[in-house]
Amino acid sequence: MLLGYVRVSTLEQNEERQTRALLEAGVEPDAIYLDKKSGKNADREQLKALLKFARKGDVVITESISRIARNTRDLLNIVDDLSSRGIEFISLKERIDTTTPQGKFMLTVFAAMASLEREQTLERQREGIAIAKERGVYKGGQKKKIDKDKFIAIVARWRAGEITATKAMELLALKPNTFYRRVKEWDL
Repeated sequence: MLLGYVRVSTLEQNEERQTRALLEAGVEPDAIYLDKKSGKNADREQLKALLKFARKGDVVITESISRIARNTRDLLNIVDDLSSRGIEFISLKERIDTTTPQGKFMLTVFAAMASLEREQTLERQREGIAIAKERGVYKGGQKKKIDKDKFIAIVARWRAGEITATKAMELLALKPNTFYRRVKEWDL
C-alpha cells in the first residue's frame, strides 16, 4: 500500500502542492497523512499515526525529505524504523530509494542539508531580532492581550458563516497564526 505524508509548518500554509504530488505518484487520498506543525522534531500526531499504521510491504512517500524531518537524527531514525519493518521510503523531490546503499547514503546527505537549512533559518532569525532590538523596534516575545469575550463573539460569527476568517482577524487586529492558535487553545 502507498502511504503519503504531507507537512506544512503553520495552519495558514497550503498543503495542496505536496498533496497533488502524492496523488500523481499514485497515493490514494484517504492514505495521505497531514500535519500542520513544524518539522523541528518527530512529535507530530499524523506522522506517529502513519508510522504506527504502516505494515511490511508498504511504501511511505513524501514530496521531499524536509517534510518528514528537519533534522538528520529524526529522519534517519524514522527511515531505519521503516526499513527494519520492511517498509520502503520514497522522497519524490530527491528521488531517494532507501533499498540501496547509495540511496541510504544520499538520504543521509540530504537529511544533513535539511538540518543545516533549518539551523541557518534560525540563525538569521536570531540575527534579525538582535538588530531590531538594537534599533528599539523589536516587539516579539510579547503576548498580545486579547479581550476573550470579544474574541468568542467574533469567532461565533465566523463559525456561523456571517463573516470570513479574514474579517474576524481584521476585527480583532490579529495575525492568522495568533487567531488560529487562540481558537485552538480556547477550543472554539
